[in-house]
Amino acid sequence: MKKIFAILTLVVTIGFVGCEDFLEEAPLLTQSSDITLSTYNGLNNTIAGAYSPLVSLNWYGSFFVLNAEMRAGNAIIPSNTDFNSNRMTVPHDLAYNATTTSGLWGWAYYVISMANNVLNNLEGKDVVDVTKQDLDNLKAEALFLRALSHFDLVRLYALPYSKNPNGLGVPIILYTDETASEQPLRNTVAEVYEQIIKDLLEAEKSMDPEYVRGGVTDSKAVATLPAIQALLSRVYLYSQQWQLAADYATKVINNPNYNLWTADELPGVWGKEVAGSGGEVIFEVYSKKSNEFDAWWEGPSHMTNPKGYADCAAHPELISLYDDDDVRGSLFRTDENNVSGSFWTTKYIGKGDGDALSTPDANNVIVIRLSEMYLNRAEALINGASIAGATALADLNIIRQNRGASALSSAGADIVFQERRKELAFEGHIWFDYARTNRALSRTKSDGSLVSIASDDNRWALPIPKRELDVNENLIQNDGY
Repeated sequence: MKKIFAILTLVVTIGFVGCEDFLEEAPLLTQSSDITLSTYNGLNNTIAGAYSPLVSLNWYGSFFVLNAEMRAGNAIIPSNTDFNSNRMTVPHDLAYNATTTSGLWGWAYYVISMANNVLNNLEGKDVVDVTKQDLDNLKAEALFLRALSHFDLVRLYALPYSKNPNGLGVPIILYTDETASEQPLRNTVAEVYEQIIKDLLEAEKSMDPEYVRGGVTDSKAVATLPAIQALLSRVYLYSQQWQLAADYATKVINNPNYNLWTADELPGVWGKEVAGSGGEVIFEVYSKKSNEFDAWWEGPSHMTNPKGYADCAAHPELISLYDDDDVRGSLFRTDENNVSGSFWTTKYIGKGDGDALSTPDANNVIVIRLSEMYLNRAEALINGASIAGATALADLNIIRQNRGASALSSAGADIVFQERRKELAFEGHIWFDYARTNRALSRTKSDGSLVSIASDDNRWALPIPKRELDVNENLIQNDGY
């Protein structure tokens, strides 16, 4: 379904990047679309700039990740009020409404608009020194970014596929025209997933297996073939296409460029400037203070730091899940003299961007890593998928073996869920795992009161921002808001 959509809350002119490393600089929004879209270099720089908004405050730069942990009970506001700034009150209390909701909507459609403008202007750009494969690589990157954006939108603003695939999703936007006035309807959840998968399959077919965008500091912060395949595994898992989820997880697991971190390695992999070769990172969002989109001043390094804003501590229930020998439990620290009475994740310890001991600091955010692929495959196998030589129990135990935890003797849906919770804590998965597996949620707040969310509660979908409803009368708000 092709729609014309004008982004009304953000500038729609195409981002142009003239710096050597686009991951460190914000895309400029001053060059006209016509000029930028007329050359391969302009299109190439547009996609380069489209990665930068991923690190904005309401996306992977902070709240898309941390608020998911807060809503689902992996995180909690410290009960000692000297250790928080009240920035997490809304997700902690689930106090969302149309004027107090996630701002992801605008940023995600902004990236979609940039991707669309490239995808719709590739024809005729195979000139001297530009091959068809060059254009196909660019096409694949644009499709990956468009798919990721639609995926994060539908996860946040719609009920999960497992609850009602025919329910209201988000608008699918495949063509951006800043002069257009069409007001798109919300597509169904199933239609959105169909488009996401279509984009990712086309990206997989188009990209050179060896392609990595040049001129970047962090090669794991751009689309690659394994990143496309790993995202496909996740999307198939969310849409309950179990065999395909397992198949694509296996493609990544079998890729020799990735290996599980060992128990000795795990505590030291966080807060790196770049992910580097080997290891688990398949795709991450690169954080740098010089990127104007970067929300480092309210980023995860500061929000989870007892010397920072200190709004996002680890819930005691999460800490209690780890066995004594499980190194994952050591990824939580107390503050000096344990004055706050809380534990804090060390997955965002900061990478020293600027002054060596500066607070707040920048920190890359891992979006997809190898452990998730084993967990995806284990869940898919439990739900009927089949991979020669693979079992759900073996997939869970290889992770536990590399974390110093004792081996499991059985594997089931609840065990996979708990292993995902422990392994991927504070990486933005837990809220969506509860929602898509149709689980009820019960957790305590910092004041000791109980929050309960039934499996069919409307709050699994966040409200669409009021400003979007105001400019598009065809949008229907989610139930309960």
